Parts: sequence; C-alpha cells; structure tokens
Amino acid sequence: MTFSRLLSRAVHVNKVSSRSAFTSSKPDTVNPNWFRVGLAFGSSAFLWGLLFKQHSTDVHEYKVRNGLE
Repeated sequence: MTFSRLLSRAVHVNKVSSRSAFTSSKPDTVNPNWFRVGLAFGSSAFLWGLLFKQHSTDVHEYKVRNGLE
C-alpha cells in the first residue's frame, strides 16, 4: 500500500468519526434564551463601565502628577 493511499484512508476515517462534543442541538433562533442574552449584554456593559472609570482615574492621576490640575 502506498503512502498516499494510507493518508487518504486516514483522512476519510477522521472525517467520518469527527463530531463536535459541544453542539448537541441547533440553537433556537426564533425563541432566544433571554436570560443568557441579558447576562451577556449586562456583563459587557459592566466591563465597559469599569474600563471608563479606570481610564478617568488614570487621566486624573496623570494630571495631578504632572501639575496640570
């Protein structure tokens, strides 16, 4: 058996037996899980709020250290 034949057989077996363990069913796009949607947007808004707060704190500290305020 040639090398290319062995390789093609391995690729074929790999394609047949490969299946994602993380998707058991397709997501329902008509009726989304609103709790998860709210949790995703809420956590994103919270993190953006922390980012803006930290930025304003850093800008204030920079101005105080350089005598700009």
